[in-house]
Amino acid sequence: MVHKLTTADKRFAAQFSTFLTLRESTEQDVSGVVKGIIARVRSEGDKALFALSEQFDHVQLSAASIRVSKQEIAKARKTCGKNVLAALTHAAKRIRKYHEKQLPANLWYKDKHDVKLGWRWNAMDAVGLYVPGGTASYPSSVLMNAIPAQVAGVKRLVMVVPAPKGKLSPAVLAAADIAGVSEIYRIGGAQAVAALAYGTKSISAVDKIVGPGNAYVAEAKRQVFGKVGIDMIAGPSEILVVADNKNNPQWIAADLLSQAEHDPMAQAVLVTDDAAFAAKVEQAVTQQLKKLSRADIARTSWQQYGAIIVVRNLKEAAVLVDKIAPEHVELAVSKPEKLAKHIRHAGAIFMGRFTPEAVGDYIAGPSHVLPTSHTARFSSGLGVYDFLKRTSLIACSKTSIKTLGRDAAILADAEGLLAHALSLRQRL
Repeated sequence: MVHKLTTADKRFAAQFSTFLTLRESTEQDVSGVVKGIIARVRSEGDKALFALSEQFDHVQLSAASIRVSKQEIAKARKTCGKNVLAALTHAAKRIRKYHEKQLPANLWYKDKHDVKLGWRWNAMDAVGLYVPGGTASYPSSVLMNAIPAQVAGVKRLVMVVPAPKGKLSPAVLAAADIAGVSEIYRIGGAQAVAALAYGTKSISAVDKIVGPGNAYVAEAKRQVFGKVGIDMIAGPSEILVVADNKNNPQWIAADLLSQAEHDPMAQAVLVTDDAAFAAKVEQAVTQQLKKLSRADIARTSWQQYGAIIVVRNLKEAAVLVDKIAPEHVELAVSKPEKLAKHIRHAGAIFMGRFTPEAVGDYIAGPSHVLPTSHTARFSSGLGVYDFLKRTSLIACSKTSIKTLGRDAAILADAEGLLAHALSLRQRL
């Protein structure tokens, strides 16, 4: 049964606190297995990649077949329907235009002490893109990961995607072609992350790894962090819908299920100020579950981790949103912009009755790679900044070093770093 809470209940605080930790107790500990896979790839290189791919994906690879050829990419594109290609092209244009507006400016200025200061942004040299290819394939993930990196100026984009029993999604390869990614390898899992981080004979190492994956992929990214950068440790999908009784309950039910169908551990939450409306949405969810191809997944998610929270007023909703800090928030209310101003912790906010979360998954513009598992408290969705490094710039003149050097030397003395002080005083 879906969890039901109401803020009017004296036990709400305790019940809500328990609800927030529901999924933590069921997290899969795969750290030991992943550690062994990474160690094996580091020591054996391609040999380990080929053996692990055969073990987990039941596909036989070699140095000649691990990389997807240009001919295969072209064939995949021809296999896709024209409507799919047109939709991917449309989405790519919107994603690119949105992220172009994120490009930061360099700065170089002189302060009153004649010191020149500033910063310069530089793109990373190489980025690895992990694209899921197991129970479901996501061509949209290719666009959402690759295009912000391209806009940032990354020259080498390396895509890895698992090929269970040798099969690759034509739409995923077509999306890569549209996004301009041509270096693609048919490997997945923790072994793919290890290859991107440490390199093998077939795959040169990258500087950062981005993209979602299963528990093994997430743990592998955690373990290689430091050797390379990562975007985030992605957990199961989340959606929180704040809705008043002026909505169509069928719409809201579909919005909740749009994330529940991703994963049995995904979480869908409805927050409303009307108990009768909540009951209508719950009934609509039950009806719609009968029609979904991924009904078993969505049903498990909804019954084990879903929730309906009835609040006394919508002002309480913003407080709950911030405590949950969800990946996606829908504000299906009369004045969504007003309510949004009170929300500080969310991966993305979808405002109004005609802005379902699904539009953000595919075509709105912002990357759909967003923080999960309450991490929106301290992190942001993927963007151009994630592929840039900022270098500080400092230039002192003969005059300005005399102004700054004395106090700098005093501080160096206070820290007991005499060579620091000497390097300063010799110039005074």
